[in-house]
Amino acid sequence: MRKTEDRLFGGIMGIFALLTVLLLAFLVFFIVRESLPAIREVGLRELLLGSQWRPIIYQDAPSYGMRNMILSTVYVAALAVAFALVIGVGCALFLACFATERQRMWIMPYIDLLASIPSVVFGFIGLYFVVKFIEKCGRAAGESVLAGGIVLSVMILPYMISSCCDTMVKAYSRYGGSSAALGVSKWYTAGELVLPASRKGILISMALATGRAMGETMAVMMVLGNAIGLPRLLGKGETISGLIALEMGMAEVGSIHYSALYSAGCFLMVLLFAINIIFELLKKKLSREGSL
Repeated sequence: MRKTEDRLFGGIMGIFALLTVLLLAFLVFFIVRESLPAIREVGLRELLLGSQWRPIIYQDAPSYGMRNMILSTVYVAALAVAFALVIGVGCALFLACFATERQRMWIMPYIDLLASIPSVVFGFIGLYFVVKFIEKCGRAAGESVLAGGIVLSVMILPYMISSCCDTMVKAYSRYGGSSAALGVSKWYTAGELVLPASRKGILISMALATGRAMGETMAVMMVLGNAIGLPRLLGKGETISGLIALEMGMAEVGSIHYSALYSAGCFLMVLLFAINIIFELLKKKLSREGSL
Protein backbone atom coordinates (compact mmCIF):
# COMPACT_ATOMS: atom_id res chain seq x y z
CA MET A 1 0.00 0.00 0.00
CA ARG A 2 2.78 2.40 0.96
CA LYS A 3 4.63 1.69 -2.32
CA THR A 4 1.48 2.45 -4.33
CA GLU A 5 0.99 5.75 -2.50
CA ASP A 6 4.64 6.67 -3.06
CA ARG A 7 4.38 5.91 -6.76
CA LEU A 8 1.15 7.90 -7.06
CA PHE A 9 2.66 10.86 -5.24
CA GLY A 10 5.82 10.65 -7.37
CA GLY A 11 3.73 10.53 -10.54
CA ILE A 12 1.70 13.60 -9.53
CA MET A 13 4.84 15.55 -8.70
CA GLY A 14 6.35 14.49 -12.03
CA ILE A 15 3.28 15.81 -13.86
CA PHE A 16 3.56 19.14 -12.04
CA ALA A 17 7.27 19.36 -12.92
CA LEU A 18 6.48 18.58 -16.56
CA LEU A 19 3.77 21.26 -16.62
CA THR A 20 6.28 23.79 -15.27
CA VAL A 21 8.75 22.95 -18.03
CA LEU A 22 6.01 23.09 -20.68
CA LEU A 23 4.83 26.47 -19.36
CA LEU A 24 8.35 27.87 -19.61
CA ALA A 25 8.73 26.46 -23.13
CA PHE A 26 5.39 28.01 -24.13
CA LEU A 27 6.42 31.42 -22.78
CA VAL A 28 9.73 31.30 -24.64
CA PHE A 29 8.03 30.17 -27.87
CA PHE A 30 5.33 32.86 -27.67
CA ILE A 31 7.74 35.73 -26.96
CA VAL A 32 10.18 34.64 -29.66
CA ARG A 33 7.37 34.24 -32.20
CA GLU A 34 6.04 37.73 -31.52
CA SER A 35 9.58 39.16 -31.71
CA LEU A 36 10.44 37.74 -35.14
CA PRO A 37 8.68 40.41 -37.28
CA ALA A 38 10.75 43.21 -35.70
CA ILE A 39 13.96 41.18 -35.93
CA ARG A 40 13.33 40.53 -39.64
CA GLU A 41 12.26 44.10 -40.42
CA VAL A 42 14.72 46.10 -38.31
CA GLY A 43 17.57 43.64 -37.87
CA LEU A 44 19.04 42.16 -34.72
CA ARG A 45 22.10 44.40 -34.84
CA GLU A 46 20.04 47.59 -35.04
CA LEU A 47 17.73 46.46 -32.24
CA LEU A 48 20.59 45.64 -29.88
CA LEU A 49 23.09 48.38 -30.78
CA GLY A 50 20.92 51.21 -32.08
CA SER A 51 20.87 54.29 -29.85
CA GLN A 52 17.60 55.84 -31.10
CA TRP A 53 14.12 54.71 -30.09
CA ARG A 54 11.52 56.57 -32.20
CA PRO A 55 8.63 54.18 -32.86
CA ILE A 56 6.24 56.90 -34.06
CA ILE A 57 6.90 58.38 -37.51
CA TYR A 58 7.18 62.15 -37.74
CA GLN A 59 9.54 63.32 -40.47
CA ASP A 60 12.13 60.57 -40.34
CA ALA A 61 11.72 56.83 -40.50
CA PRO A 62 11.00 55.08 -37.18
CA SER A 63 13.92 53.72 -35.18
CA TYR A 64 13.94 50.87 -32.67
CA GLY A 65 17.39 50.90 -31.09
CA MET A 66 17.41 49.47 -27.55
CA ARG A 67 21.03 49.90 -26.56
CA ASN A 68 20.38 52.62 -24.00
CA MET A 69 17.52 50.71 -22.37
CA ILE A 70 19.64 47.56 -22.12
CA LEU A 71 22.49 49.53 -20.54
CA SER A 72 20.09 51.24 -18.12
CA THR A 73 18.65 47.87 -17.07
CA VAL A 74 22.10 46.41 -16.39
CA TYR A 75 23.35 49.61 -14.70
CA VAL A 76 20.41 49.91 -12.28
CA ALA A 77 20.45 46.19 -11.45
CA ALA A 78 24.21 46.19 -10.85
CA LEU A 79 23.94 49.20 -8.52
CA ALA A 80 21.06 47.62 -6.61
CA VAL A 81 22.87 44.29 -6.14
CA ALA A 82 26.08 46.06 -5.10
CA PHE A 83 24.25 48.13 -2.45
CA ALA A 84 22.14 45.22 -1.22
CA LEU A 85 25.08 42.79 -1.13
CA VAL A 86 26.97 44.72 1.54
CA ILE A 87 23.91 45.33 3.72
CA GLY A 88 22.34 41.92 3.10
CA VAL A 89 25.44 39.87 3.85
CA GLY A 90 26.12 41.96 6.95
CA CYS A 91 22.55 41.48 8.23
CA ALA A 92 22.64 37.75 7.50
CA LEU A 93 26.00 37.41 9.26
CA PHE A 94 24.64 39.19 12.33
CA LEU A 95 21.49 37.06 12.43
CA ALA A 96 23.44 33.82 12.01
CA CYS A 97 26.42 34.44 14.30
CA PHE A 98 25.50 37.09 16.85
CA ALA A 99 21.72 37.05 17.30
CA THR A 100 20.13 34.38 19.45
CA GLU A 101 17.64 31.95 17.97
CA ARG A 102 14.81 33.80 19.71
CA GLN A 103 15.95 37.13 18.28
CA ARG A 104 16.25 35.57 14.82
CA MET A 105 12.71 34.19 15.07
CA TRP A 106 11.44 37.66 15.90
CA ILE A 107 13.37 39.52 13.20
CA MET A 108 13.04 37.21 10.18
CA PRO A 109 9.23 37.53 9.76
CA TYR A 110 9.59 41.31 9.45
CA ILE A 111 12.32 40.89 6.83
CA ASP A 112 10.08 38.50 4.89
CA LEU A 113 7.20 40.94 5.26
CA LEU A 114 9.31 43.57 3.50
CA ALA A 115 9.23 41.41 0.35
CA SER A 116 5.42 41.47 0.28
CA ILE A 117 5.11 45.26 0.13
CA PRO A 118 3.83 46.35 -3.33
CA SER A 119 6.47 47.89 -5.55
CA VAL A 120 4.40 51.04 -6.06
CA VAL A 121 4.76 51.74 -2.33
CA PHE A 122 8.55 51.58 -2.68
CA GLY A 123 8.20 53.93 -5.63
CA PHE A 124 6.30 56.49 -3.56
CA ILE A 125 8.85 56.24 -0.74
CA GLY A 126 11.66 56.62 -3.27
CA LEU A 127 10.04 59.73 -4.74
CA TYR A 128 9.50 61.30 -1.34
CA PHE A 129 12.86 60.49 0.28
CA VAL A 130 15.53 59.41 -2.24
CA VAL A 131 14.60 61.75 -5.10
CA LYS A 132 14.06 64.70 -2.73
CA PHE A 133 17.41 64.03 -1.03
CA ILE A 134 19.27 64.01 -4.37
CA GLU A 135 17.57 67.27 -5.33
CA LYS A 136 18.61 68.84 -2.01
CA CYS A 137 22.20 67.84 -2.78
CA GLY A 138 22.19 70.24 -5.74
CA ARG A 139 20.67 68.30 -8.62
CA ALA A 140 17.92 69.96 -10.64
CA ALA A 141 16.05 66.66 -10.90
CA GLY A 142 16.41 63.80 -8.45
CA GLU A 143 15.10 61.12 -10.79
CA SER A 144 18.22 59.21 -11.77
CA VAL A 145 19.92 55.85 -12.13
CA LEU A 146 21.28 56.28 -8.60
CA ALA A 147 17.77 56.74 -7.19
CA GLY A 148 16.60 53.64 -9.04
CA GLY A 149 19.53 51.61 -7.71
CA ILE A 150 18.89 52.71 -4.12
CA VAL A 151 15.16 51.92 -4.25
CA LEU A 152 15.78 48.56 -5.91
CA SER A 153 18.44 47.65 -3.35
CA VAL A 154 15.85 48.00 -0.57
CA MET A 155 13.39 45.87 -2.54
CA ILE A 156 15.81 42.97 -3.07
CA LEU A 157 17.23 43.01 0.46
CA PRO A 158 14.71 40.43 1.82
CA TYR A 159 15.67 37.88 -0.85
CA MET A 160 19.36 38.35 -0.16
CA ILE A 161 19.08 38.29 3.63
CA SER A 162 16.83 35.23 3.76
CA SER A 163 18.94 33.19 1.34
CA CYS A 164 22.26 34.13 2.94
CA CYS A 165 20.97 33.68 6.49
CA ASP A 166 19.86 30.08 5.90
CA THR A 167 23.31 29.16 4.59
CA MET A 168 25.17 31.03 7.33
CA VAL A 169 23.11 29.51 10.13
CA LYS A 170 24.10 26.03 8.90
CA ALA A 171 27.76 27.08 8.62
CA TYR A 172 27.76 28.59 12.12
CA SER A 173 26.15 25.49 13.63
CA ARG A 174 29.01 23.51 12.05
CA TYR A 175 31.88 25.72 13.26
CA GLY A 176 30.45 27.78 16.15
CA GLY A 177 30.69 25.18 18.91
CA SER A 178 34.23 24.11 18.06
CA SER A 179 35.40 27.73 17.75
CA ALA A 180 33.90 28.65 21.12
CA ALA A 181 35.55 25.61 22.74
CA LEU A 182 38.93 26.71 21.36
CA GLY A 183 38.43 30.26 22.60
CA VAL A 184 38.10 31.76 19.11
CA SER A 185 36.15 35.01 19.02
CA LYS A 186 32.81 35.27 17.24
CA TRP A 187 34.21 37.96 14.95
CA TYR A 188 36.96 35.64 13.73
CA THR A 189 34.54 32.75 13.35
CA ALA A 190 32.12 34.90 11.34
CA GLY A 191 34.73 36.47 9.08
CA GLU A 192 37.16 33.57 8.56
CA LEU A 193 34.94 30.49 8.77
CA VAL A 194 31.26 31.26 8.25
CA LEU A 195 31.63 33.83 5.46
CA PRO A 196 33.93 31.72 3.23
CA ALA A 197 31.76 28.65 3.80
CA SER A 198 28.69 30.62 2.65
CA ARG A 199 30.03 31.70 -0.75
CA LYS A 200 27.66 29.42 -2.68
CA GLY A 201 24.66 30.73 -0.76
CA ILE A 202 25.74 34.31 -1.40
CA LEU A 203 26.03 33.59 -5.13
CA ILE A 204 22.55 32.07 -5.17
CA SER A 205 21.12 35.09 -3.36
CA MET A 206 22.86 37.39 -5.85
CA ALA A 207 21.31 35.45 -8.76
CA LEU A 208 17.83 35.74 -7.23
CA ALA A 209 18.32 39.42 -6.44
CA THR A 210 19.63 40.20 -9.93
CA GLY A 211 16.62 38.57 -11.58
CA ARG A 212 14.27 40.48 -9.27
CA ALA A 213 16.05 43.77 -9.93
CA MET A 214 16.16 43.43 -13.72
CA GLY A 215 12.48 42.51 -13.93
CA GLU A 216 11.16 45.22 -11.61
CA THR A 217 8.98 47.82 -13.35
CA MET A 218 6.77 50.15 -11.33
CA ALA A 219 9.15 51.40 -8.63
CA VAL A 220 11.94 51.96 -11.15
CA MET A 221 9.64 53.85 -13.52
CA MET A 222 8.68 56.23 -10.73
CA VAL A 223 12.22 57.26 -9.76
CA LEU A 224 14.32 56.74 -12.92
CA GLY A 225 12.96 59.60 -15.02
CA ASN A 226 12.10 57.48 -18.10
CA ALA A 227 14.41 59.32 -20.48
CA ILE A 228 15.70 57.32 -23.45
CA GLY A 229 19.33 58.30 -23.34
CA LEU A 230 22.73 56.91 -22.42
CA PRO A 231 22.48 56.17 -18.69
CA ARG A 232 24.63 58.09 -16.22
CA LEU A 233 24.80 57.70 -12.45
CA LEU A 234 23.05 61.02 -11.75
CA GLY A 235 21.22 61.14 -15.07
CA LYS A 236 17.85 59.79 -16.10
CA GLY A 237 17.32 56.51 -17.87
CA GLU A 238 14.74 53.90 -18.82
CA THR A 239 14.86 50.16 -18.33
CA ILE A 240 13.53 47.51 -20.70
CA SER A 241 10.66 46.60 -18.38
CA GLY A 242 9.77 50.28 -18.02
CA LEU A 243 9.76 50.73 -21.79
CA ILE A 244 7.39 47.79 -22.25
CA ALA A 245 5.05 48.97 -19.50
CA LEU A 246 4.88 52.53 -20.85
CA GLU A 247 4.39 51.75 -24.53
CA MET A 248 2.67 48.37 -24.84
CA GLY A 249 -0.76 49.90 -24.23
CA MET A 250 -0.45 52.35 -27.13
CA ALA A 251 1.29 50.03 -29.61
CA GLU A 252 -0.91 48.77 -32.44
CA VAL A 253 -1.26 45.00 -32.33
CA GLY A 254 0.65 43.43 -35.20
CA SER A 255 2.76 46.51 -35.90
CA ILE A 256 6.56 46.62 -35.89
CA HIS A 257 6.38 48.76 -32.75
CA TYR A 258 4.36 46.02 -31.04
CA SER A 259 6.81 43.34 -32.18
CA ALA A 260 9.81 45.46 -31.12
CA LEU A 261 8.44 45.65 -27.59
CA TYR A 262 8.15 41.86 -27.55
CA SER A 263 11.75 41.64 -28.80
CA ALA A 264 12.76 43.88 -25.87
CA GLY A 265 11.15 41.38 -23.52
CA CYS A 266 12.91 38.56 -25.38
CA PHE A 267 16.30 40.27 -24.93
CA LEU A 268 15.58 40.76 -21.22
CA MET A 269 14.74 37.07 -20.89
CA VAL A 270 17.95 36.04 -22.69
CA LEU A 271 19.94 38.41 -20.47
CA LEU A 272 18.45 36.85 -17.34
CA PHE A 273 19.16 33.33 -18.62
CA ALA A 274 22.78 34.32 -19.35
CA ILE A 275 23.25 35.82 -15.89
CA ASN A 276 21.83 32.71 -14.21
CA ILE A 277 24.13 30.49 -16.28
CA ILE A 278 27.13 32.58 -15.20
CA PHE A 279 26.15 32.30 -11.53
CA GLU A 280 25.62 28.55 -11.95
CA LEU A 281 29.11 28.15 -13.45
CA LEU A 282 30.61 30.17 -10.60
CA LYS A 283 28.76 28.00 -8.08
CA LYS A 284 30.12 24.83 -9.68
CA LYS A 285 33.61 26.30 -9.67
CA LEU A 286 33.36 27.05 -5.95
CA SER A 287 32.10 23.51 -5.34
CA ARG A 288 35.12 22.04 -7.13
CA GLU A 289 37.50 24.28 -5.19
CA GLY A 290 35.84 23.31 -1.92
CA SER A 291 36.22 19.61 -2.67
CA LEU A 292 39.95 19.86 -3.37
